[in-house]
Amino acid sequence: MTNPADAFEVPEQVRAFAEKGVLQARDTYARFKDAAQDGNGAIEAVFNAATKGAHDYSTKLLDFGQANTNAGFDFLQALVGAKSLSDATELWSTHTRKQFGTFAAQAKELTELTQKIAVETAEPVRTGASKFFQPVA
Repeated sequence: MTNPADAFEVPEQVRAFAEKGVLQARDTYARFKDAAQDGNGAIEAVFNAATKGAHDYSTKLLDFGQANTNAGFDFLQALVGAKSLSDATELWSTHTRKQFGTFAAQAKELTELTQKIAVETAEPVRTGASKFFQPVA
């Protein structure tokens, strides 16, 4: 008597189809895993760039604050030493013009720094998106 399990044989076409399906599933999983790892790397790069950018921006603000405070103290010291009302008025006028110029230059510098930070922070997202939307070979 023959064993019924021995009589059952998977046709070659079914076996080939199943093997192809398993290979495709592995390939799809590998691509998905790579995309997820790339995505995590991009997120990490965005946070690193944003953190560095925030540090650079706050450092610049502190530098500006220190420079502006020192300019204010220098002005007050010069004002205290003024010998006449006309000297005090001239000191005040000169200081005000100088500070407006300084504030304009600082605002320009902060704008440029903000743009640089935005570009550097967005770069990992742009790079990751371009990889994600490339056609699969």
